Amino acid sequence: MAYPMYEVDWSVLPPEQNRRFNPAFNIATIKQVVNEAIERVAPVSVRMPTPTRLRDLIRQIRAARTAAEERSVVNKECAYIRSTFREEDSVWRCRNIAKLLYIHMLGYPAHFGQLECLKLIASPRFTDKRVGYLGAMLLLDERQDVHLLITNCLKNDLNSNTQFVVGLALCTLGAIASPEMARDLASEVERLIKSPNAYIKKKAALCAFRIIRRVPDLMEMFLPATRSLLTEKNHGVLITGVTLITEMCENSPDTLNHFKKESGQREIVPNLVRILKNLILAGYSPEHDVSGVSDPFLQVKILRLLRILGKNDAEASEAMNDILAQVATNTETSKNVGNTILYETVLSIMDIKSESSLRVLAVNILGRFLLNNDKNIRYVALNTLLRTVHVDTSAVQRHRTTILECLKDPDISIRRRAMELSFALVNGQNIRGMMKELLAFLERSDAEFKAHCSSAVVLAAERYAPSDKWHLDTLFKVLLKAGNYLRDDTVSSTIQIISSAATERQAYGAMRLWTSLEQSAVSGLATEKQPLIQVAAWTIGEYGDLLVSEASSAISMVDEDGVDDFVRPTEEYVIDIYQKLLWSTQLSISTKEFLLLSLAKLSTRFTTQASQEKIRVIIDTFGSHIHIELQQRGVELSQLFRQYGHLRPALLERMPAMEPVAAPHREEQELDLSDTSPDHTKPDQDALLDLINGSDSLTNGDVEHQPEQIATTNNNTSSNDILDLLSGLDLTPSAAATLTARATSQLHTLTDFLFQAAVPKKIQLDMMSPSGTTLSPQGEITQVLKVTNPTKTPLRLRIRVSYNIDGTPVLEQTEINNFPADLFN
Repeated sequence: MAYPMYEVDWSVLPPEQNRRFNPAFNIATIKQVVNEAIERVAPVSVRMPTPTRLRDLIRQIRAARTAAEERSVVNKECAYIRSTFREEDSVWRCRNIAKLLYIHMLGYPAHFGQLECLKLIASPRFTDKRVGYLGAMLLLDERQDVHLLITNCLKNDLNSNTQFVVGLALCTLGAIASPEMARDLASEVERLIKSPNAYIKKKAALCAFRIIRRVPDLMEMFLPATRSLLTEKNHGVLITGVTLITEMCENSPDTLNHFKKESGQREIVPNLVRILKNLILAGYSPEHDVSGVSDPFLQVKILRLLRILGKNDAEASEAMNDILAQVATNTETSKNVGNTILYETVLSIMDIKSESSLRVLAVNILGRFLLNNDKNIRYVALNTLLRTVHVDTSAVQRHRTTILECLKDPDISIRRRAMELSFALVNGQNIRGMMKELLAFLERSDAEFKAHCSSAVVLAAERYAPSDKWHLDTLFKVLLKAGNYLRDDTVSSTIQIISSAATERQAYGAMRLWTSLEQSAVSGLATEKQPLIQVAAWTIGEYGDLLVSEASSAISMVDEDGVDDFVRPTEEYVIDIYQKLLWSTQLSISTKEFLLLSLAKLSTRFTTQASQEKIRVIIDTFGSHIHIELQQRGVELSQLFRQYGHLRPALLERMPAMEPVAAPHREEQELDLSDTSPDHTKPDQDALLDLINGSDSLTNGDVEHQPEQIATTNNNTSSNDILDLLSGLDLTPSAAATLTARATSQLHTLTDFLFQAAVPKKIQLDMMSPSGTTLSPQGEITQVLKVTNPTKTPLRLRIRVSYNIDGTPVLEQTEINNFPADLFN
């Protein structure tokens, strides 16, 4: 069969008979042929050179060896693109804009292409619109005047018959919408959300999401359209619908209440539960399967929305308890996809009013995360446990061993979170074991951990110390292991504790600190442990007579670890060690001041004339010291050995027991608080507020810290007012002595409700988690208080309640002491 003579007829031949057929002959090559034909017929005077293709430009830029060479290539290309814009060359506009966008991505100015993007958007061709809208999203924002010119193009394309053109317009509107543009086109977006086309519907929902973020006032317009989104079978529409509803609920309490109050087929929680149940029970679907899990992205979005809907809502929480348990038990944990879903499930369980067994399951999931080889999963688990430890402390305590193992993790972020969580788990029952692990961590930890860790150990030891001797041993270990990273307030607080201890404990402290002081001086490590030297110098200066006296031999020097390494020194040897430290050029001036004054005090503690004379000689040498402060001390102390020698014993006698810094009245010192708050302006007669603001001790506390400052206080509220608020205390006499506090409100909604209590230190108070933090009218918040009173002394309970009414903070406090006499019988 002969081939036709005319080339125009070749295209109608079947491929097997067309000798010019080429499979690579596609739309791109057709376009290139057409463009070349236009170039051939164009007049020579107006013909522009064929522009460089995008891929060739990328090669040229990547081939540049220096920044200057790269700038040269970019500037040359930008100059050519500008010339084509001036020539109104529409043939290559799409290609030139694409190159300009790449240049913009490299950080070079490309603002001169803004109007050309609008021209591409106005083009009827989809390929031009695609590049034009991309350029608009990258080059335009609401600060540019050109931004206003695009509104009409967007409105036209939102009404296009081509779904892909509508999709481009919706994407661009969501990306660059100004408040004015959003208000002008919100009705168009709301109409498209109701479109039967799933592609358009999901794009419109995402656009509405961005519009609501820009203009929250438009939320109400989209509210009716969201109802249909959760009934769709298309997963793309479902996930965008859940995302839109989540944004609405997070930013508007009224919208959240609206969704909660819907009933019947429109009730949102049952619908979400049904969708989630279908996902976890559905069989394999290649379209939505990710590592064996059916659409994990949609599951995570639904779990997040359920968490918002169930918070502080018992009815909604009850409806989702079963599905959360199913997700927690049926999700595969061998892949990251499953771990992601489990993480969101745990957060949902902890945030809603879930059952206690479900909370234990959630904590156990986090415990399994701690055993995962992926350090990111371990970090997430520790972070989440730290946020939820006050919700269910006993469940977290079961994983204490695993948490302590994380202190040895090579990753610094994991060690930091494990340290913070470990301190949150410390209580009176586990204080010995926890302190042993935390002190070992303090010794081997990085420098950035030592200050925080040492301070936390000191506070925990002060709060839960099982004995005075254990308390002192722990403080001495902190001084030894933290070195110079110890905070200054720890030095002063340790000195205060020693000064207020019994005489036997003061002697024990002097002997134990002497051992550490001697070892540091002999080993040459004193410069690395100067806080220890300061505390030791003060203690030995005050109780040096107990250190060298044989009368104190009866005192047991076996520490909590069963070690007794104390060797009683002679007076001369003590002075020699002091002299070695004072002669050191590496010790700070502050440390030498401690040592010099301590040495002067030893002249009244030691009995031999030789010791006193040796001390005088050492002190005299500081009368000509180069540092003015030490020189002044040396001169003044030297006078106590000469003309004012008769005053020396009285001036350098043992100091009385120190009071804690900013301590309240003696009676108030006996109280153990369940929480702390920042200082407030208060009248002097308000003893309770002084007490609460002046102490930082906690009970085994399940009460979270409230860092926000309360701007308005009501410190003179009578006990009748606050008891009316709490509806009294439900007293149930039993061996456990459990009290139930109930708070009710008649007219107002109270938010951020916080109940705090304080009891004498002889009594132990454990506060369970409250039933909520928001008190609605006619509603109720309950909180259980467990009181242990071994001595059966009359119970005094000081309480403080803080809350917000219409944004105004309120603080009330009182004391209750009229408990039944047989409460602890």
